[in-house]
Amino acid sequence: MIKQKIMNKKKIDILDTTLRDGEQGPGCLLTLQSKLEIAEQLEFLGVDIIEAGFPVSSPADFKAVQEVSKLIKNAKVCALARARELDIDTAVNALKNAVCPRVQLGIGTSDIHIKNKFNSTRDDILAVAFKMVRYASNKIEEVQFFAEDAGRADNLFLAKMVENVIEAGATIVNLPDTNGFCTPFEYYEKIKFVIENVPNMDKAKISVHCHNDLGMATANTIAGLLAGASQAEGTINGVGERAGNAALEEIVMTLIIKDLPIFTTVDPRYISKLSKMVEIAMSNPVQANKAIVGRNAFAHSSGIHQDGVLKDRSNYEIIDPAMIGFELPDLILTARSGRAALRHRMEILDIQFQENEFEQYYAYFLQVADTKSIVADSDLIDLCKSRSRKVF
Repeated sequence: MIKQKIMNKKKIDILDTTLRDGEQGPGCLLTLQSKLEIAEQLEFLGVDIIEAGFPVSSPADFKAVQEVSKLIKNAKVCALARARELDIDTAVNALKNAVCPRVQLGIGTSDIHIKNKFNSTRDDILAVAFKMVRYASNKIEEVQFFAEDAGRADNLFLAKMVENVIEAGATIVNLPDTNGFCTPFEYYEKIKFVIENVPNMDKAKISVHCHNDLGMATANTIAGLLAGASQAEGTINGVGERAGNAALEEIVMTLIIKDLPIFTTVDPRYISKLSKMVEIAMSNPVQANKAIVGRNAFAHSSGIHQDGVLKDRSNYEIIDPAMIGFELPDLILTARSGRAALRHRMEILDIQFQENEFEQYYAYFLQVADTKSIVADSDLIDLCKSRSRKVF
């Protein structure tokens, strides 16, 4: 039955850009060794494409793309380039040892970028894009074009650009919401419009790449996929420029947990390990209540929730923590915890008590809990000692 369901769904390619876009976050520079270790784990995770860096930007980035290309055997390795011959040549050179190389090049497509960034016109931008995609496609088999700031671009012009670069040789076209501007409805409509209004769309895939400036990166990504995009881009822990990128773990788990007409072959068991690896390598702490990988993602301190979780974790958890390789935390005891959680923790600590004494323990627990944010095991052990001295 499960196999039959998957057969009727469309597979989504997952492109991880932690090593490129993720590293663009302030203070998130990675060492070569860290990049190789993360790339290896990404291959274990089963992502389809690893964007390894921007080779022309520095000798270190060129070296990183080179070494990742040598290491990775199953995933495609992608390198970023601007719409310039030097960038493209450098990227192609850095990728020469990759089993499945891809160059991603692009240029701004919103009127804001065309005027304020390039001091150009729509027609000139179209011409540059065509020329550079054609140049790249003569150098390397797989070319991905990114229409920078597509989120704010005019849809008719965007469709014209997509048709233009596909004709030039691009087989994947990335329509990024570069500034996290769109709502999910707007982004869905934009992707749908392009797919339905580009006559040569059958010759290429659409990719979605969303930033989180308004907190909608993952929602926009899923919306774009449901509109017909075939590739999703993201970073581990959502790292990246400004407010970051769509978090890869959120995209993957949404595709796995929800019954959607799309699916991924990514193995989520490596998510927790990868998250911690990226957190340490970038010295960029994960927010405690971050979805999927935050330390509180599977923690419960409310008495009502703790009681429900003790009866059956599915009462308050839609994801089995084991699915992402997450080590289940103990229930956290706070002033909001109830009797069920206290009893459970005392049993784990082997604190002996008479049933008719439990309410006294609970009353003492609440007194302690009102004075501190978390009641530790040592506090409960002290409670036991107080009982033995008859201090109730």
